[in-house]
Amino acid sequence: MDVQSETPSGETLLVGLSNLGMAGVTATDYLVRHLDSEQVGHVRAHNFPAITPFQNGEPRHPMRLYTLEDTALSVLLGELFVPVWATHPFTDALLEWISSAAVEEIAVLHGVPFPHGPEEHAVFHVSTPEYRERHLVDAGIQPLSGGFLDGVVGDLVAQGLDEGGPPVGVYITPTHPPGPDIDAALLLLDTLQDIYGFTIDEEELQARSEELKQYYQELTQRMESLSEDEQSLVTQDYPEDRMFM
Repeated sequence: MDVQSETPSGETLLVGLSNLGMAGVTATDYLVRHLDSEQVGHVRAHNFPAITPFQNGEPRHPMRLYTLEDTALSVLLGELFVPVWATHPFTDALLEWISSAAVEEIAVLHGVPFPHGPEEHAVFHVSTPEYRERHLVDAGIQPLSGGFLDGVVGDLVAQGLDEGGPPVGVYITPTHPPGPDIDAALLLLDTLQDIYGFTIDEEELQARSEELKQYYQELTQRMESLSEDEQSLVTQDYPEDRMFM
């Protein structure tokens, strides 16, 4: 695992990785496409399941580093899921690169499908003391009450607690698989703008959210028109998606 990059201009590294609900990667992808951004590098992952994303016929690395002009942010956009067994090599390579770059802190956008009620469609935080003092004392963002973080996100926070580790803040919102949870991505973007003082036009993402809602509403109506036996045949291979738990 290694990071190949020019020196980024942003003092905060914003991390959006692929996981259930895709909220973090959706939000960071929207940022780099709708703000003035420049790709400055990528993370090369050895012995990972290989994917090569492409757009308009042009291939690109699945884990890319960007700078965002007129902000204090650099972005790590990870379209490749990082398996648990690769957590330590990945975070070690990332933190080694951070120590040699002009990055002073890490902010992670993280959507997780966890039990919640309708009033808990919000963004919460898990953060190291120094990050919390920098950004969250008067931000009005509630800490997540309890649980644990695993994988890359958990390891980044754990290393941020160690002496000499970078301040780390994780912004967490509940997601609703399957498919990308665009409403969760919008919540993360709103929070990020409040914390780091920039603005972005969310109209396109809001429109995509409405299209998905309409699609699922029509799908629900079609399902309700089927008999119980027909519904069983359609849904038996799919997990139940509980929006409110």
